[in-house]
Amino acid sequence: MPSISAKGRQMPASPIRKLVPFAEGAKKRGTQVIHLNIGQPDIPTPTVALDAIRHLDRTVIEYSHSAGYESYRKGLAAYYAQHGIHVTHEQIIITNGGSEALLFGMMACFEPGDELIIPEPYYANYNSFALSAGVKVVPVRSSIQDGFALPPIADFEALITPRTKGILICNPGNPTGYLYSADELQRLRSIVLKHDLYLFADEVYREFCYDGATHISAMTLDGLDQHVVLVDSVSKRYSMCGARVGAFITRNAELYSTVLKFAQARLSPPTFGQIASEAALRTPASYFTEVIGEYVQRRNILVDGLNSIPGVTCPKPQGAFYCVAQLPIDDADHFCQWLLESFSHDGYTVMMAPCSGFYADPATGRQQVRLAYVLEQPLLHKAVEVLRAALQRYSEGR
Repeated sequence: MPSISAKGRQMPASPIRKLVPFAEGAKKRGTQVIHLNIGQPDIPTPTVALDAIRHLDRTVIEYSHSAGYESYRKGLAAYYAQHGIHVTHEQIIITNGGSEALLFGMMACFEPGDELIIPEPYYANYNSFALSAGVKVVPVRSSIQDGFALPPIADFEALITPRTKGILICNPGNPTGYLYSADELQRLRSIVLKHDLYLFADEVYREFCYDGATHISAMTLDGLDQHVVLVDSVSKRYSMCGARVGAFITRNAELYSTVLKFAQARLSPPTFGQIASEAALRTPASYFTEVIGEYVQRRNILVDGLNSIPGVTCPKPQGAFYCVAQLPIDDADHFCQWLLESFSHDGYTVMMAPCSGFYADPATGRQQVRLAYVLEQPLLHKAVEVLRAALQRYSEGR
């Protein structure tokens, strides 16, 4: 029988989706599963985006330009300008989600074996993109004790080798919800310039900042025009995860032309997704005001509720819609599977993502879980109640 490639064998399973068979089993037994494992908001997609698809009047669904429709790229450039990010449409490539933007960027910026430093815990699929591109992820650990703030620059410096070619941040963060401050970004700027590195900035949660906090884009940092790669997506901004439309943005002309070759090889980004995404640029500001207000309430219900459970620690995030909680357990993978296989409370159980998959060394996140507060408030209250009961029973030996 033909063998599977080493790369295929090394590709990690998603920590966010690997428990799906157990959730399906729970549902077949009649248990209602509260899905806090995945960042799929229940927030309605803007009507203007849906109407663009409903009222589409075309006789052919054609390819777009490999960089994406020019009208959409021009619209995006205007959107970025409103956020203090000044780029032209010729510095934007539309991609199949933010995932493709990351993959194209890694393939264009790094040689096989080059090293990319990422503060951990980090979005699990960064591992998959890096493996696909032949890049070695080098983690620099942040701590739940200080809410997952940027690690000291000395920690970055200690990891830099001749193969180090970049740093990747997610701001606001997935899975932690941490929002980097101006001072933290300036510290990153200094080390990027000192060592002539790329700075990949995954900013797909830009709109979702709380408690008066403001998002600062890496694209606004002085002197980094040739260094910054901005990764973006409509998935979470407009609750359009299924549109699969993202963006790769750079002011580095040579890098842009290189990534465009990868984009040409896959022909074009999705036509329907681009149509909906361009229309979504007309979403009124009131949409975000309401959504942000809702997420703040959801965050407070979940995070405050978790911290009220004995032995649980959960920093309150200032952005995105995720939090990481440390639980009084030995093995979060086992606990999350047990919740789905063997536990229910008033007919409910909870699905979470074990944090072992968000660290380079799975043992580091063994007691932690990621939760996404993307469901309506009554379900979040119920989730806290279920987890309180589950942890009590789990500690008593099940």
